[in-house]
Amino acid sequence: MIQISDHFNFKKLFKFVLPSIFMMVITSIYGVIDGFFVSNFVGKTPFAAVNLIMPFIMILGGMGFMIGTGGTALVSRIIGENDLEKANRYFTLLILFAVILGVILMVVGVLIMRQIACLLGASQEMIEPCVLYGRIVAGFTPFLMLQYIFQSFLAAAEKPKLGLVVTLIAGCSNAALDALFIVGFQWGLVGAAVATGIGQFLGAIIPMVYFASKNKSLLRFTKTKFEIKPIVVACGNGSSELFTNIASSFVSMLYNFQLMKFYGENGVSAYGVIMYVQLIFLALMIGYTIGSAPIVSYNFGAQNADELKNIFKKSLSILAIGGIVLSALAQVLAIPLAKLFVGYDIELYQLTVHAFRLFSFAFMFSGVAIYSSGFFTALNNGLISAILSIMRSLVFQVTFVFLLPVLFGVNGIWWAMFATEVGATVVATIFFITYRKKYNYL
Repeated sequence: MIQISDHFNFKKLFKFVLPSIFMMVITSIYGVIDGFFVSNFVGKTPFAAVNLIMPFIMILGGMGFMIGTGGTALVSRIIGENDLEKANRYFTLLILFAVILGVILMVVGVLIMRQIACLLGASQEMIEPCVLYGRIVAGFTPFLMLQYIFQSFLAAAEKPKLGLVVTLIAGCSNAALDALFIVGFQWGLVGAAVATGIGQFLGAIIPMVYFASKNKSLLRFTKTKFEIKPIVVACGNGSSELFTNIASSFVSMLYNFQLMKFYGENGVSAYGVIMYVQLIFLALMIGYTIGSAPIVSYNFGAQNADELKNIFKKSLSILAIGGIVLSALAQVLAIPLAKLFVGYDIELYQLTVHAFRLFSFAFMFSGVAIYSSGFFTALNNGLISAILSIMRSLVFQVTFVFLLPVLFGVNGIWWAMFATEVGATVVATIFFITYRKKYNYL
């Protein structure tokens, strides 16, 4: 069994992070499956409605990313300091906090869904589908949050393969239930939302049972007490991931606003297809970052500078090469992927192919930009991580999504992400150089 205290060559590193990568990819496929069935079996307007309301749903679930990434960094560092009792106590506390917060967000989300749909600019035809789908999916918010959290903690517990199995069960259930509820029972958007919710429930409840039982991992539920400090530290450290999620959702709303102005409903649908595909492509990079983070945190806590340097250099190499490969792959897959989702509408199909081919150049730089924030989170430096997230997810994207259409016309919208990732990579490089002596990773 691979342990986070091991020395990692490329083979061992790939083997350790692969389950986390698969977990993120399969989790991302949830939305893709919903999108495929809704677009092809329910209709173009409901498909646009799902895409319009989804950013708000992801903001709610993003709280789980915050607690999961920040909490994993904290707990892994404590494991590196050889205090397993404290690590398990904090782990249990953070899960309890997540459950309480998830219930609160669920209630709020359901109550304000109609106002959110109107705020996002839903047309008269789109409002009711937005509210219907959004309220059902929001009802599963606590499970979505826990699913994200356990994805991180299972890697820290040295059980990434279990995380993969759980995610496969949840993902396959979602796909099967989408087919049954939408195609078989003809439940439309209700079927898509319920299928997604059940998948999230399974992704949360199976790890919950595992950690509540006697197990051979580093982590398990134990007696704990309320302590504000570990919650604040975890949330502060993971705030960059939360901010990335919120900012990305906010920027998606801005994209939709701009696209409604230039293209109408077709623009939102085309962007929705791109976002579904982007989720899978970026999931490879996010999964790698999540999977390798406990190794970074452990060696930081253990003050093992040599291994920290080893992981850092290997990670940058993997993500830089991977970004180029993904960008090339996206160019090749533009036509079949567009045909899969919107082949029934020739105008929408042509727009989607054109937009995706311009958008996909961003993947060349996405990996390093994503890893930089996760790396500093793993080093328990939430401030630098947050700065990197703010620059990438908000400052650059908001600037370019409004500026580039003015300079280059409507195609500027599709180039905005490329410009964002280039800017974020430059900023990340500056921070890597600035903090290399403090953390000894170079």
